[in-house]
Amino acid sequence: MTDHEQDARIERWNEERAAAPTVTAAELKARTRRSVLTGFVGAAAGFGGWKWANGRPRVDGIPGPLRSGLEFNEAVWTRIGSDNRLAPTFDESDLTGIRVNGRIGLRSELQRENWRLRIEGPDGSVIDEIDEATLLGFDVEDLIVEHKCIEGWSAVVNWTGPRLSSLYGRYADEVGDDWDNVGFETPDGEYYVGLDRHAALHPQTVLATQLDGEPLDEEHGAPVRLAVPIAYGIKSIKRIGVIRFTKERPADYWGERGYDWYSLH
Repeated sequence: MTDHEQDARIERWNEERAAAPTVTAAELKARTRRSVLTGFVGAAAGFGGWKWANGRPRVDGIPGPLRSGLEFNEAVWTRIGSDNRLAPTFDESDLTGIRVNGRIGLRSELQRENWRLRIEGPDGSVIDEIDEATLLGFDVEDLIVEHKCIEGWSAVVNWTGPRLSSLYGRYADEVGDDWDNVGFETPDGEYYVGLDRHAALHPQTVLATQLDGEPLDEEHGAPVRLAVPIAYGIKSIKRIGVIRFTKERPADYWGERGYDWYSLH
């Protein structure tokens, strides 16, 4: 930059500064007071709103107004999600292994020879009870997907097992079409989750009997667990004992404790 160009720039800057509006000390003080007052009023309103909401009757473990907001978010996300949305898949070289997390429903001793998977219809009737050998006879899906925990960690894992939609297909005549949700329980009833029809029949929702190419061990949910790649891991119930097709929304362990019932990600 030449000296002439630099002088011209300084002159323009001085002209702009001279033309800029000035703020007196009194006006600056008044603006500061208004800012402080506005902040105080906003904080008081926020605290009052929180106190009011926290004092409302609780619904499934959280204040009613917060539950209403959560259900509104649920409705929005379930409507904008596509029925064809698939979770990303990975290569075998991407496998990371998965740590054991969550033992609710697994504390009682597993007697595999006595284990049965009970299938119930919308009217509460028992449609079938199948043993492990029968379940292992189903055609299987092999998925390498990301398991995402609501706590913030994730792992790339290989789930193998029959699609839940295949199990429904086997019993479709007995189950009928008068259902919108599916409930799952551990044999001891300590842990339970619910899926809506879309998540249940999603092509990547499987009844996993293998993890990373090996049969499930008890800590990871043997003899069968749910794997729902489009939802957080709290939906992937271990050691399933009951599958219940139902019209009403079934109970959900973490949904009753303030978490999103759908828990999609």
